[in-house]
Amino acid sequence: MSAEQVSSLCEQLVKAVTVIMDPASTQRYRLEALKFCEEFKEKCPICVPCGLKLAEKTQTAIVRHFGLQILEHVVKFRWNSMPRLEKVYLKNNVMGLISNGTQNILEEESHIKDVLSRIVVEMIKREWPQHWPDMLKELDTLSKQGETQTELVMFILLRLAEDVVTFQTLPAQRRRDIQQTLTQNMEKIFSFLLSTLQQNVNKYRRMKTDLAQEPKAQANCRVGIAALNTLAGYIDWVAMSHITADNCKLLEMLCLLLNEPELQVGAAECLLIAVSRKGKLEDRKPLMVLFGDVAMHYILSAAQTADGEGLVEKHYVFLKRLCQVLCALGSQLCALVGSDSDVDTPANLGKYLDSFLAFTTHPSQFLRSSTQITWGALFRHEILSRDPLLLAMIPKYLRASMTNLVKVGFPSKTDSPSCEYSRFDFDSDEDFNAFFNSFRAQQGEVMRMACRLDPKTGFQMAGEWLKYQLASPVDIGPMNSKTGEGLCSIFSPSFVQWDAMTFFSESVISQMFRTLDKEEIPVNDGIELLQLVLNFETKDPLILSCVLTNVSALFPFVTYRPEYLPQVLSKLFTAVTFEVIEESKAPRTRAVKNVRRHACSSIIKMCRDYPQLVLPNFEMLYNHVKQLLSNELLLTQMEKCALMEALVLISNQFKDYQRQKVFLEELMSPVANLWLSEEMQRVLSDPEAFISYVGADNKIADPVLEDPSGLNRSRISFCVYTILGVVKRARWPTTLEEAKAGGFVIGCMPSGNPIYRNPCTEQVLKLLDNLLALIRTHNNLYMPEMVAKLGETFAKALDMLEVEKNAILGLPQPLLELYDSPVYKTILERMQGFFCTLYDNCFHILGNAGPSMQQDFYTVDGLASQFLNSAFVNLNNIPDYRLRPMLRVFVKPLVLSCPSEHYETLLCPMLGPLFTYLHVVRNSFFQCRLEDTADDNPESQEMLEEQLVRLLTREVMDLISKEDGVHMAALSLLVDDEMMSTDVTPPSSAELTELGKCLMKQEDVCTALLITAYRSLSWKDTLSCQRTTTQLCWPLLKQVLTGNLLPDAVTWFFTGVLKGLQTHGQHDGCMAALVHLAFQIYEALRPRYAELKAVMEQIPEIQKESLEQFDSKLLNPTLLKVADKRRKDNFKRLIAGCIGKPLGEQFRKEVHIRNLPSLFKKVKPSLETDVLENNEDGEGLTALFEP
Repeated sequence: MSAEQVSSLCEQLVKAVTVIMDPASTQRYRLEALKFCEEFKEKCPICVPCGLKLAEKTQTAIVRHFGLQILEHVVKFRWNSMPRLEKVYLKNNVMGLISNGTQNILEEESHIKDVLSRIVVEMIKREWPQHWPDMLKELDTLSKQGETQTELVMFILLRLAEDVVTFQTLPAQRRRDIQQTLTQNMEKIFSFLLSTLQQNVNKYRRMKTDLAQEPKAQANCRVGIAALNTLAGYIDWVAMSHITADNCKLLEMLCLLLNEPELQVGAAECLLIAVSRKGKLEDRKPLMVLFGDVAMHYILSAAQTADGEGLVEKHYVFLKRLCQVLCALGSQLCALVGSDSDVDTPANLGKYLDSFLAFTTHPSQFLRSSTQITWGALFRHEILSRDPLLLAMIPKYLRASMTNLVKVGFPSKTDSPSCEYSRFDFDSDEDFNAFFNSFRAQQGEVMRMACRLDPKTGFQMAGEWLKYQLASPVDIGPMNSKTGEGLCSIFSPSFVQWDAMTFFSESVISQMFRTLDKEEIPVNDGIELLQLVLNFETKDPLILSCVLTNVSALFPFVTYRPEYLPQVLSKLFTAVTFEVIEESKAPRTRAVKNVRRHACSSIIKMCRDYPQLVLPNFEMLYNHVKQLLSNELLLTQMEKCALMEALVLISNQFKDYQRQKVFLEELMSPVANLWLSEEMQRVLSDPEAFISYVGADNKIADPVLEDPSGLNRSRISFCVYTILGVVKRARWPTTLEEAKAGGFVIGCMPSGNPIYRNPCTEQVLKLLDNLLALIRTHNNLYMPEMVAKLGETFAKALDMLEVEKNAILGLPQPLLELYDSPVYKTILERMQGFFCTLYDNCFHILGNAGPSMQQDFYTVDGLASQFLNSAFVNLNNIPDYRLRPMLRVFVKPLVLSCPSEHYETLLCPMLGPLFTYLHVVRNSFFQCRLEDTADDNPESQEMLEEQLVRLLTREVMDLISKEDGVHMAALSLLVDDEMMSTDVTPPSSAELTELGKCLMKQEDVCTALLITAYRSLSWKDTLSCQRTTTQLCWPLLKQVLTGNLLPDAVTWFFTGVLKGLQTHGQHDGCMAALVHLAFQIYEALRPRYAELKAVMEQIPEIQKESLEQFDSKLLNPTLLKVADKRRKDNFKRLIAGCIGKPLGEQFRKEVHIRNLPSLFKKVKPSLETDVLENNEDGEGLTALFEP
């Protein structure tokens, strides 16, 4: 084609590109121009001359970039069909562009450099080394022309390493050829990179102070940066010998460059990659050179200089890198010292620890947190943890932790030097808060490790800090709490100090008790601190909460001095009834509620962990609780029940069945009288009466203060809470002898296991009928006619609470609201909270009843039908967010704790209808909701519903895997939520438990389980898919394989797996599991069902010949010699057409890179002929074992 035609086409292309890039263009023009350009790239036969013309230096940068894009497109998509001469012509011209077709290094646009290097790399991937053996020499020659060319050569080498090694974007054989050739030439490549770096850095240093030479210096600097970036792409994977060659010359250079402002970030990046290398310990030994005087000096001086220049983003990024380098050095130190590699503790360990501590005390919270894992590794290390230098560092580390635990540094504030740094690291206060909470937990771990080495120092510091806080005046800061005038908010200076001190003392004291022998415990000091805390009075709820935590932390000292127990109890009971303003009608804020709840929890914890200590004071405790319970308004129902739980825990120490039974009867008599009264029976059995009794049919004028039926609701709550507390806490003694002596054992099972009786059984069982009636009534509230009876104020009373929604969506709570707002702001929220808690607690009782009362509960007459008539009534109308807790806290625990002798009488009759319902009704519902969402839904509601369906699906699948209890050698019954491993093929030995087999005998349940499991594979929830595939599908199907399955059923199962692959194929974990499942089904059932082959033939792009081959081998067992893995790989290739791809790859044009003649073919010697047959005496066998 003539030059005129090329010029004319180029003019059109320039116009089109200008239209595309012009912001003023209309969309129609832009689309037309885009279409013209794309069609040109796809169809025009003269792309190469046009691309080269557009790429000339005289064109604008945008046009040149488009010209180079055309050339890249040609190499990627037309290379295989191009004549050899055209390839050579294109290659020479591209190398010419690098040589003299670009602007000066400082003037050229970075996107031009990038696309030019991409073109060369695409050619290398197709031709090197077989057809382009001199490529490295050509690049070397180009680099000698000047800085501009050298920088481009660096870009080419970096991109090549990324494509071949890091991202592996080419076929296996080509990748192997290129990587092996790179490895063979690595010595040359590395010395080229190092000399380029050294020469340009030396020139830059010489000229940077001379203003006349500044452009030249900048050019050298650019090349230096490019060389460092390229080195970073290689250091990660080349042999360690290259990194440590010439007495670690590379590491020495990198250390020197840490003090060069323009190059220090790149140098630190390279150093970090080098020091983070894994591999043989022997190969890593040379890295210890970085603990030498010279390297340590450069690292420390660089850190001091960067930090001394204030907060500049560039310097801060460098400091982060340097901190990572020191962390990685610490990891190498821990790996090498004490191992077989004969590495001694370095002489500069002290200097290293000092510099590391400097990062731990830096104002940046992010830098402080970065050091914690390494501190933990050092304190845990078998040899280093005994080193005097590290032991001397513990007080300093703990002192630093005292500062670091103080929660300051919120990006929106200015009350600490940390705030400025946080604005670089965190987008919002919520973001920072989440980070700080995990940082604090991590610090707690490391402090405990440090205190294991030196427990007394930590305790001493905690004591000093505690005394200081007790004596300090309260500083509420500029923000007043809404709880009351003159009280702390969570940002107040006093509270953040108290909060940090409390965490510190809790961590170090608990560790001290675990570490020191009994006689070494400083009892007098501990008791002195406890007395100070008990005598401290405050009306501030946030500070009081900290005080209570300190009481709990110091409580183990009371085991040495039991006479202090009454004082502790008195302090805790005072806090149980804590109010900021006595007799206030305003709703309690969360801070006040937390104090009261905290006190109750402390009492329960004390009774749980030290029951023998509390037992002598039981009467005092009981009288105190009775006094509090006598006033109906003094405590919330939850607080009352918490105190009753504490009493039940102590009563377990009676170790006397009759005495405990009498006590529980007395304790529960108010509940029994109320719960079994005629009025309550009427209310609990009739939804309409229930709505009226709890006040949900009223219209309230003042939704904040007015609540006429509050007392009625609290009575129901009190009963349910108490039943739950007793069922959860009442137990027989742990040792068999004590249980027998106390009258708790009433016989033995056939297996020889004792049969226990629970002293609470009689009391709880007589309340069971009304509890089930309440559950039935609650379920019936969701019937449309009942929802219509709710009053105007309470129309949404059965909806989810905002906190529940936020938890499902994973949204953080606004920080201040957590403490300063009332727990429920309006009566509607109070009503929602009542319904939600009541529903959950009823199911918690049923879930705990089995383990608590055992055979007395499982043998209740008609229990299965009672459950069906209560918990499983009206399921069609029950929303997802109520169905979830029912499955999780009632059905699952019941299944797990039920003995096998009750499977037929209790579980099968109950679970059969449940699974049939879940299959018939919910399956189609899940399908619709996960595949389709209504347009009129607000976006947040749509997300909420979709997430709820996902969570409920997981709950159902989890429940089925519990019921069928698939026994797996290596896989736990419940896969961890985070597990998305690719090695997910379950062992073939996976079997159903007795319950699973029992359920599968019922045809309707068997059908429901199979359909639910296989249909869920294509729901849009990867976690459900993976769990179901690995744990359920095959064991369930295996149960019915021996029967006469209908051909339609077999094809449906197989198609279900293929649909799952279409939906989830983009996720490696799901894809591997689904391919394995499809392979299992096809191998097991294809010999009996030819229909499966018909399904396979419908897979897009399937190769019929390969399928025939695979089938013939499968049907002829004598041909099945290929290893299982090879057969599975062949099968995977057959079904590749139905494996889903990520959205980004679905419409991408395929790039085909041809394999070249292999460079590295290994000829396998025939052992039989070469070794065995040639030597009749068998002496040749020794050759097999020679290296």
